[in-house]
Amino acid sequence: MLEEPGIEDPDVMKEVPLKPGRPEEPDGDAAASQLVVDISDALSEREKVKFTVHTKTTLTCFAKPEFSVVRQHEEFRWLHSALEENADYCGFIIPPAPPRPDFDASREKLQKLGDSEGNMTKEEFNKMKQELEQEYLATFKKTVAMHETFLTRLAAHPVFRHDHNFRVFLEYDQDLSVRGKNRKERLEGLMKSLSKTTDELLLQATQRDVDDFFEHERSFVLVYHEQIKEATHRADRMTRARKSVADSYIKLSDAASQLGTVESQRLDRFLHSVAELFERVRVSHGQLFERVRKAENRVASDEDLKLSDLLRYYQRDATAVKALLYRRLRLLSDYEQANKSLEKARSRNREVHAAELAQQAACERFEQISTKAKEGK
Repeated sequence: MLEEPGIEDPDVMKEVPLKPGRPEEPDGDAAASQLVVDISDALSEREKVKFTVHTKTTLTCFAKPEFSVVRQHEEFRWLHSALEENADYCGFIIPPAPPRPDFDASREKLQKLGDSEGNMTKEEFNKMKQELEQEYLATFKKTVAMHETFLTRLAAHPVFRHDHNFRVFLEYDQDLSVRGKNRKERLEGLMKSLSKTTDELLLQATQRDVDDFFEHERSFVLVYHEQIKEATHRADRMTRARKSVADSYIKLSDAASQLGTVESQRLDRFLHSVAELFERVRVSHGQLFERVRKAENRVASDEDLKLSDLLRYYQRDATAVKALLYRRLRLLSDYEQANKSLEKARSRNREVHAAELAQQAACERFEQISTKAKEGK
């Protein structure tokens, strides 16, 4: 039995067993050449999470039918970037990369709880600490699930499952030597992202699509993305409010307990009436607050895991679709620009052959991405 991750000492290595079941086997042609990937275990060590990626396959391109490797988040990001940068995949919806493991919020809450320990009763402190441990464990398992989903989607894809980098990720049993980006690289990535966003907005405003199908898809995805983004934001606010209410019941329960130690005739009469009320429902005030607190906290956790995370996942998927439509629109713009360059070359009777080759290549790239995008894979 492996040990569940706690937050008492974040520097200590902790390991948790994950769900024993395997992902569902792909249907159709993929069933004949099965590739099943899951994360069997995960290890939390300081700022890093190490995932044990287990693979079972009948594909002949792999050396063994079953094997496991240890991977970190940076290696998942590397795989996603390699897929995005591959020109052969520009017509496919690339599954979104899993979010970076973030336990800073839990550590910050634990630090604040430790700082305020002197202002709280022991019972209140222990309840708050237990809630933080449960929150940390839920975040940990959620992180693992996001990384596993990314791999299972690649394994189920008829093209991505044969990608060389994906096979290296699954099979190479050594460290991939993928490092995190330094400050300069992060700044360059930010500038590149801003440039891409600006170009995307400019194309949306100036480039008219020649295919009504893609024009309709683009309009739908833009509206859908904004609505799912707003729904995610509101769901997060609702979850935070419920957790705040659940934490408030701890203070109410503690305050009600302290009232019992106060000596006052008027207060005694009030407490006697309250005690009679609780006696009728056969529950003490502490038990009542504790039950309500647990119910509120359970609802908040369910909403966070089953609603907020689901909406956030749909949002990332919509972003991946937007990226595909942007790549196609960019190639359409390049194709039209190649047509203009060819017309200029013919009018000047200079470098016509080179312009024709460039126009033909741009046309092929645009038609290829349009065909693949309509397949919806």
